[in-house]
Amino acid sequence: MAKTLVIVESPAKARTIERILKEGYEVRASYGHVRDLPESADEIPEEIKKKKWGRLGVDTDGNFTPYYVVPNDKRKYVQALKAALKGASQVYLATDPDREGESISWHLKEILKPKVPVKRIVFHEITEEAILDAVKDAQDVDENLVRAQESRRILDRLYGYTISPVLWKKVQTGLSAGRVQSVAVRLIVDREEQRLAFRAATYWDLEARLSGEGREFTATLARFGDERVATGKDFDASGALTGKNARVLAESDSRALVDALWKNIPWTVSSVDEKPGVERPAPPFTTSTLTQEASRKLGFSTERTMQSAQRLFQDGHISYHRTDSTTLSERALAESAAAIRSMFGDDYHAGPRRYATKVKNAQEAHEAIRPSNFAATPSTIGLDRDDARIYELIWKRTMASQMVDARVLRTTVDITGRGTDGRPAIFTASGKAIEFAGFRRAYVEGSDDPAAEIEEQETVLPTLTVGERVERGGTGAAARVQAIALEPKRHDTLPPARYTEASLIKELERQGIGRPSTYAATIGTIERRGYVFRQGKALVPSFTAFAVTRLLRGHFGDLIDLEFTAEMEEDLDQISRGERDWLDFIKQFYRGDRHHRGLEDAVKQANERADYPLIDIGVDPESAAPIRVRIGRYGPFLQLGEGGPGRTASLPPNVAPADLSVDKAMTLIRAKAEGPRLLGVDQKTGSNVYAIHGRFGAYVQLGETPEKGSKEKPKRSSLTGGQTESTVTLEEAVKLLRLPRDLGAHPETGQPVVAGLGRFGPYVKHGDDYRSLGADDDLFTIDLARALALFAEPKRGGRRQMTKRVIRQIESPGGGAPVQVLEGRYGPYVSDGETNASIPRGTDPNSITLEEARALLDARRGAPPREKRAKGAGGARRRRPSGASIAAAHGEAAETASAPPSAKGRGARPARAATARPALPRAKAAKPKPRGHKIVH
Repeated sequence: MAKTLVIVESPAKARTIERILKEGYEVRASYGHVRDLPESADEIPEEIKKKKWGRLGVDTDGNFTPYYVVPNDKRKYVQALKAALKGASQVYLATDPDREGESISWHLKEILKPKVPVKRIVFHEITEEAILDAVKDAQDVDENLVRAQESRRILDRLYGYTISPVLWKKVQTGLSAGRVQSVAVRLIVDREEQRLAFRAATYWDLEARLSGEGREFTATLARFGDERVATGKDFDASGALTGKNARVLAESDSRALVDALWKNIPWTVSSVDEKPGVERPAPPFTTSTLTQEASRKLGFSTERTMQSAQRLFQDGHISYHRTDSTTLSERALAESAAAIRSMFGDDYHAGPRRYATKVKNAQEAHEAIRPSNFAATPSTIGLDRDDARIYELIWKRTMASQMVDARVLRTTVDITGRGTDGRPAIFTASGKAIEFAGFRRAYVEGSDDPAAEIEEQETVLPTLTVGERVERGGTGAAARVQAIALEPKRHDTLPPARYTEASLIKELERQGIGRPSTYAATIGTIERRGYVFRQGKALVPSFTAFAVTRLLRGHFGDLIDLEFTAEMEEDLDQISRGERDWLDFIKQFYRGDRHHRGLEDAVKQANERADYPLIDIGVDPESAAPIRVRIGRYGPFLQLGEGGPGRTASLPPNVAPADLSVDKAMTLIRAKAEGPRLLGVDQKTGSNVYAIHGRFGAYVQLGETPEKGSKEKPKRSSLTGGQTESTVTLEEAVKLLRLPRDLGAHPETGQPVVAGLGRFGPYVKHGDDYRSLGADDDLFTIDLARALALFAEPKRGGRRQMTKRVIRQIESPGGGAPVQVLEGRYGPYVSDGETNASIPRGTDPNSITLEEARALLDARRGAPPREKRAKGAGGARRRRPSGASIAAAHGEAAETASAPPSAKGRGARPARAATARPALPRAKAAKPKPRGHKIVH
């Protein structure tokens, strides 16, 4: 019997659809993209290898023809699809409903070359109704969407593969540039530069603590006489007062006012202003708002959120998760209305709410992210923890978006006291009472600003009347309102907040840069490249990011301009709508026109004119020599004047540029010049004990440093807590060097239990079982009883567990074999069940992507056994090069790879990483084999 072959990206999606399309259909997975531009030198087809543009995989001498290849790991899937095609009467291409999905369908059609009818079906949720409707409305592949996606891919390849070599030559080998990546880094660097230029201002005000009707509230001094009391908004970034008619209170002023006003109690309630208002719900989630909210409320990375949403979509729980739309279908509006009335009552639904969508075209799905079935509440469907939390967010947000407004009553109260000179001092208190919860019964949106979140909480003031007296508390007065305390409060203006993942995504979307579906890949790449690191939720730029951004601003300013980058997104949208020719767009970008110089000329000029970027820190007050940061082979380092012996020092990892002062810089340079600090002699061994500042931070050492080539290594220990090489004492150092401590024998096994300091902090160990010490435990005083208690507790999550533990499982977005991320005895690693590969130090195992994991596994499979590795000169083991890029698997994410094969494939040995946070190693191919084929339009 003839069958219809349905092709989707992933096995998970295929299984869900198979349950809906039964007889007469066969559902197969392509396992994501089946071909792409060549990513490494060994993938470049033989016929173009000798072309000057061969490494690009794009014919820049002609009409920018892309040369596509089928990677070896995708060939078996292509063959399986060809075999399934033999018995098919027709083919439905059912890839995701966006440009990338359209592109995958087009590539499948080009590779399989079916001789039976081929149609494209599009559905935005995996439900029986949606799929059957899509089958009825089967259409041809949209060539405009395909050209738009292909143009994006070519654009990103040209950008990354031509600008990255400039960075290697002028800054450091192994760096990368990307059309969206470099703009994202620029935003983060711009914010850090604002923090560098910031000068704090100090101001004071008064805070009165009051009580009435059994509840306490606070009021802040707002005006004194005819002047406003200055707040943080009255100062600019230089610390200058810019607010009009604002008085800056000094500490002496504020304390004098406290004395005067407290003596002149009673005060009077001089104004009560009550205003009813409404609060409206936020629209349903788009890709961008979902990732932002998951970051704020759940602490999820963008990648973690998108992986969870991918699973929820494939399993049929939510509509398509890559969308710019806030629209809900008529069916969704009806179902949500029924669910709201059933769960909350008729008062909570007054009719459908429709939200305007900013998107001009059908670039993404036509609906917002919503539940496929509103009756499936978070508590009624069994989901893993991450998926359950993301589904709960989506369900609540969608439900709230269709509920009625919350009704609130906002109250502002002024209370007036008088100073000794009779001038009025007016305190203000604000409150908000929720009179009807409305949508708040289901959901309240988070905020990037903690202060704003506090302001949005309900604060109910007591009922006050104008003229009412405020007496001093504790005096036996019968007044309903009493002043409990009056205190001066010091305030310092704060620098602009660093970007978090949520606020960076919000800014990129506001500027129209990139696509929300690729922000996870962009943020992951700039972090792996060492351009940013994290302090809590904040994204902090490294000095490498500073150097790269300053070079790009100086020589590629037009190409990393926010407005120009947003214009390119509009150009791509025009191509997707059939309003612009893709080839003209690519030619204009690469070769230029009368409005913009082309990328080709910009790269030539930068190679000729760009200087090595130096980052000025300031001037040494003693020598008057400039202090600068340079980027060297092993990362950023400090240089005093022209450098030389005693005038340079390595920078510790994760030093924020805005936090590096002249004093801190000179301390590091002097410490390096002075060499190891002798703390004294260890009485037990008679050896000297030193405190040393090394490349990776401070440590203490027992004995002398051996000569180069010596196999003997002195005992060393990292410092703990707030210890530094300049403050650690001999006693503290000796205690560290005595680790691990033997606590005694385990009563059940007889094996020793020890306490030590490891890669992830202090621990206790019994055999192969490790436990982290608690916050109240002291490494040097913990005893056997406490250690046994820790072993008796269930193991805590996180990276500290040293026995084998699954951190997470990475499902392939294209349905490939999953890869596990595990915590082992020697740290985190990835495994596909056959091969294990360590995760490089400094890389977060919770954010590693499938592509990176597979590259690590491929590299491990291609490496010789550890005990048999070839030795270099002097008998030292040759290190596997690191720092070469891992290209993203498909779509716009590939622009973040941006390192040409000449730097990372068999064409040349990858350079050693020089960033503080090394990039993941690239997979090595055993032999260069021609593979794939070219497609010429």
